[in-house]
Amino acid sequence: MIVEERMRTFINSLDAGNTPFLDELECSALSEGVPIIRKEMQSFIKTLLALKKPQRILEVGTAVGFSTLLMCEYSQPEMHITTIENYEKRIPKARENFRRAGCESQITFLEGDAGQILKELSGSYDLIFMDAAKGQYIHWLPDVVRLLAPGGVLMSDNVLQEGELIESHYLVERRNRTIYKRMREYLYELKHHPQLMTSIIPLGDGVSLSVKEEA
Repeated sequence: MIVEERMRTFINSLDAGNTPFLDELECSALSEGVPIIRKEMQSFIKTLLALKKPQRILEVGTAVGFSTLLMCEYSQPEMHITTIENYEKRIPKARENFRRAGCESQITFLEGDAGQILKELSGSYDLIFMDAAKGQYIHWLPDVVRLLAPGGVLMSDNVLQEGELIESHYLVERRNRTIYKRMREYLYELKHHPQLMTSIIPLGDGVSLSVKEEA
């Protein structure tokens, strides 16, 4: 745990919530064991959207579409989001949620391996949200930076791995060591990348916020 539980509970108790549809979708996802962004992360994203007002968003990791629809709801009406998902069982649920929310015209839904799709994408995005396979962040970074507009924001979720990243390599369970190693590499690259200014924030399960330097 990164933030003491009582503090997290207090902060979340102040939250005004989302729309009834999003609240219902959140409850449904949590009951089915689908990982979605935490309450404090939801609030952070809504604040960032109000500040940045992105027109084009790229999301890597759709799941059942909760964060996609959150960004649709709290962005400008003309915003368009491209979202990528590779897990076949969740793709139909995401499509159905987009239909039910009436947001299909704002969303381009790409199915398949994010690494391959990112290589094929062109253009630029004002905001890129990374919330997929954590061990792949480091491999996707070159294409993500290429696709990020000057002055654009890269937001990466779950980067502190419940605080495990500060532990010794030998204290990490063997099955988690690859993700541990790659995430530490990813955070180092973000902090030392010549085109990015990055802050790592102990919010939720850890989020990094990177701004690409202006051309």
